[in-house]
Amino acid sequence: MKLDETLLKKYAQVMVRYALNNGHGINKGDTVFLVGQECTRDLFTAIAKEIYTAGGNVITNYLPNNTRDNSLPRFLLQNGADEQISFFAKPYWQGIVDSSDHLLFIISEPDIHYLEGLPSSKISMMNSARAPYMKMREEKEQAGKLSWSLCLYGTQSMADEAGLTLEEYWEQIIEACYLQEDDPVMKWKTVQKEIEDIKDKLDALKIEKLHIKCEDVDLEVQIGQHRKWLSGGGKNIPSFEIFTSPDWRGTNGSIHFNQPLYYSGKRISGVSLQFENGIVVTSSATENEDALKEMIAQENADKVGEFSLTDKRHSRITKFMATTLFDENMGGAYGNTHIALGNAYKDTFTGDMSSVTDDQWASMGYNSCPKVHTDIISTSNRTVTATLCDNTQKVIYQEGQFVLD
Repeated sequence: MKLDETLLKKYAQVMVRYALNNGHGINKGDTVFLVGQECTRDLFTAIAKEIYTAGGNVITNYLPNNTRDNSLPRFLLQNGADEQISFFAKPYWQGIVDSSDHLLFIISEPDIHYLEGLPSSKISMMNSARAPYMKMREEKEQAGKLSWSLCLYGTQSMADEAGLTLEEYWEQIIEACYLQEDDPVMKWKTVQKEIEDIKDKLDALKIEKLHIKCEDVDLEVQIGQHRKWLSGGGKNIPSFEIFTSPDWRGTNGSIHFNQPLYYSGKRISGVSLQFENGIVVTSSATENEDALKEMIAQENADKVGEFSLTDKRHSRITKFMATTLFDENMGGAYGNTHIALGNAYKDTFTGDMSSVTDDQWASMGYNSCPKVHTDIISTSNRTVTATLCDNTQKVIYQEGQFVLD
């Protein structure tokens, strides 16, 4: 499928003129680290050209397609020694982080099952090796000197997984990213303002804890002190979610997720979790349960790092897309709720992130898990009731949308 040049240019403009720099677009002289596989070539090139046109610089990380018969990561996992699988070139990655003002990742899977059949323990070892890189990024982001964003490039493999034709798959991308608009950058800024208005109302409520209730969810989430709600702000395209990083210690109850997740190249379906005092005490899945348990076994991956709600009135995503970037922003009939196991987003802190020590983060209940941040999604019709700091209760979300005065 060949994309229309006009759509490619609009997509590139959304990413460069809006998404990066936290919804403000890049500045002249900024450097962008651009990552994509061979299959994304036309969009990769369009984005690079748009960066140059905006006066920026590009560091390219253009990768071979990951397929079962031609994947370098798969070859390494099958044939490499543990020392090779866990290899991390610290000076190189430190140089990338030091040299970049923005990171832009084009998410795409030419073969969504390219790691199928490989041991979850080996895949986790490879993923864990990148933890120092994630820590480098986090530190620079906390200092306000780094932004990042993600976008999606559809492939036949992803469309097949979602049960859509490739044309239908791209229709969801085009609609979700507002690429049919005459000026999609301006449209995004308008939508972002509407979402921020909701976010501001949530902050004003001074919520102590949330109770999420429906047929397959009965979960309590403690928000914690010194927290604020955030919206996408360009970090993901599309992004309609409103989220925070709760105090992990106050998560109790059960939740079943009716949407699958993809972790380490594996589809994990039918996930159910039981929490006690913030820790996953029981976990199960109907498909690839071993991969779920391998993920949760990582240090601090058994705790919540994010809680999020999406209002169906903003999202044009109506289909399962077999990728977290879109599925965690699904609108449809009832919007979605998702939580992330693993690392917390420290920019949900109301103060100066750069002045907070690791011990202080821990004392506030911000989960630290650089190896894992995995979103798991439910689209069940749930009601979310907030208990406020004055101990009153208020329904803030039902029938897939926020209900705020």
